[in-house]
Amino acid sequence: MENWYDNRITSALNGTNPMVMKEMPGGFAVFGDVQFLPGYSVLLPKKDVSSLNDLDIDERTLFLRDMSILGDAIASACQPIRINYDILGNTDNFLHAHVFPRYLTESTERLKMPVWLYDPRYWSDPKYHYSPEQHDALRNKITHYLNQIEY
Repeated sequence: MENWYDNRITSALNGTNPMVMKEMPGGFAVFGDVQFLPGYSVLLPKKDVSSLNDLDIDERTLFLRDMSILGDAIASACQPIRINYDILGNTDNFLHAHVFPRYLTESTERLKMPVWLYDPRYWSDPKYHYSPEQHDALRNKITHYLNQIEY
């Protein structure tokens, strides 16, 4: 049996991905598995495709718009100094957009670098893994913002 995280898009589509905060017109807003930057989230598409270019122009427009709305929600909930957006696909070969809040609590040098240059342990250390007790208040703020949007 496949776990929800083995195919995050299929599990979002069939309602078994517990990290989904909101289904949006262009994708699924998903809270990040790791939270070393509190509020980190991902936008998954509504089709299992490899890249943005695999969507037709209307689907792309919706996906990119929803990515920016997810950024608005994170900005409202977290009050970061900025939001970084990444669509890469190098490690996980399916379309997804990372939405990272960036904070003054990060070092000046670190703020000048992409998140991917953080020590790899930030992605695997259990102290940064999503925990409902520790992260649901923030997750709920982001979700609340998304639920207020009229499409």
